[in-house]
Amino acid sequence: MSPRFPLCRTTHHPVQPALGRLSRLHTGLHTRLPTRLRSAGLIAWLARPGWLLLLAAAPAGAASPAQLQAGYTAQAGSPANAVRGQQFFNTRHGREWRCASCHGATPSQAGQHASTGKAITALAPAFNPERFTDPAKVEKWFRRNCNDVAARDCNAAEKADVMAWLLTLKP
Repeated sequence: MSPRFPLCRTTHHPVQPALGRLSRLHTGLHTRLPTRLRSAGLIAWLARPGWLLLLAAAPAGAASPAQLQAGYTAQAGSPANAVRGQQFFNTRHGREWRCASCHGATPSQAGQHASTGKAITALAPAFNPERFTDPAKVEKWFRRNCNDVAARDCNAAEKADVMAWLLTLKP
């Protein structure tokens, strides 16, 4: 019969006392991780319905821009409108910047960040095939850029409209 070791409180795997400090680190890391994630708001963010729709619309790890746009449209509950998307992109929303401040009025070419000067590749998927293929990156950049432009998160209808317009831009 093998010796019985105490179990990790989270993973329930045996933790060998011979590992000393490493075993305490292992146990402590797993027990503190959920608290840190909760304090960062990550769990609440992942629990939002829009994120789940995006995951359902996309194959594991990759998606097409049309699939992501369809996910936002489904979440919004109304059809996307490319004209509204272009207006949103080129209009100020109570802040100094608009989307076009960095991406250009027609985002088919590289842009430049308004304050840092950092180069930004073309936003329209037809001009940059890597755009809108990773749901996590899409959400990350919508969240950051909407906060810069509108001082809030964009809603699903706004995201669907902007993506509908970007998908109409062709070389």
